[in-house]
Amino acid sequence: MIKFLKNLFNGFIIAGIIIFLIGVDYWMFRAGIPYQDPPMDLQIQYAVDQGIGDTLMSVGFEVGIIGVVSRIVTAIIGRRKVKQV
Repeated sequence: MIKFLKNLFNGFIIAGIIIFLIGVDYWMFRAGIPYQDPPMDLQIQYAVDQGIGDTLMSVGFEVGIIGVVSRIVTAIIGRRKVKQV
């Protein structure tokens, strides 16, 4: 059971990293640096892409942190069970 949980939480860590990197892609490359005086439709598209990037980065970071904390807790629980035997 502990091994299953470790693998599950490793998946959370990897998923968090991937989601974070997709957010960085949206934030830096898709939104990019806007033109000096862009038309209104480009301003709207820039704001949308930047918002998507911000959301994806924060969700990816949160999922990664949940995975890391859960993995640490699982490691501590796994060590305690071994010592009791």
